[in-house]
Amino acid sequence: MKPWVLGLTGGIGSGKSAVATCFAELGVLAVDADQVARFVVEPGQPALAEIAGRYGPDILLADGRLDRAALRQRIFQSAEERKWLEQLLHPLIGAEVSARLARAVSPYAILESPLLIESGQFRTVDRVLVVDAPEALQLARAMSRDKAGEAQIAAIMRTQASRDERLRHADDVLVNDGDLGSLRTQVERLHRFYLSLKGEAR
Repeated sequence: MKPWVLGLTGGIGSGKSAVATCFAELGVLAVDADQVARFVVEPGQPALAEIAGRYGPDILLADGRLDRAALRQRIFQSAEERKWLEQLLHPLIGAEVSARLARAVSPYAILESPLLIESGQFRTVDRVLVVDAPEALQLARAMSRDKAGEAQIAAIMRTQASRDERLRHADDVLVNDGDLGSLRTQVERLHRFYLSLKGEAR
């Protein structure tokens, strides 16, 4: 039977990657949408050749990899260029995500995406798990992890879906305001529940 797909999301500093790791330790395949987005523009991938063909060799670094900063500048200045890039990458990302999820050998697989709600990816999954944490704790964690200032992290938080909006889309909520042991206990409880769904996710 084809595995059903759990969408995993949460704001910056919520701990969604730690949650994905806990599920992976239980044998659940977790596909990171951000990693896939980076993979489809690696050297040797068709998308990189298309991007270089459109913007010229200056869009590449000396080692042949994509100059992400230069590309961001191009698309930031032009809605038309941003649309072109989205039309190129989104189908490739979607196809790669689907291919990776299909490799799952457990009854369900996880799509981890920080923008699951904002991008509309939540419509492609069977169930949504939101990792939630108090905003002050999100700020503190993200500042420590990224070695960034409060203003920078707060600005990123403003670009993401609000906490209320994420929770509105949630089928399940994991409150990550304790230690790793507490997190593992919650993940194990959810895992047992998810195994009982047998493909009827909603």
